[in-house]
Amino acid sequence: MARIRVGFAPTTRHMVGMLPTPKFTDQERTQIAKDRDTGESLYTVTVFVMEDERAEAIKVTVPKSGLPDGLNVGMFVRPVDLFATPWARVFNGQIQDGIAYRASALELLGSPVPVSGGTPDDLA
Repeated sequence: MARIRVGFAPTTRHMVGMLPTPKFTDQERTQIAKDRDTGESLYTVTVFVMEDERAEAIKVTVPKSGLPDGLNVGMFVRPVDLFATPWARVFNGQIQDGIAYRASALELLGSPVPVSGGTPDDLA
């Protein structure tokens, strides 16, 4: 399976959109996914990738040790060693496909975005 290293422009920003949730291996959510090499629990974090005048949400899988203390919605982060893995499968006779993102860690970069009362200058 192809693993593609993901690179960004120096001006690209990444903001946490949802807090980490455990990644499960089954639909019943009884078995937490583990890293194949380390056996460490895996978590999924929704991250907004903001570049130029666009923003896209991606879900990034991160091992528990790669989640910084104090991580919160609205915080700016930098995905460390981010890779994309294209995937496809046939389910109920239909082809489904997508891209799975995996990082070794999220690095905190700054303060959370003000929820209210802030100005655009507060984000700089």
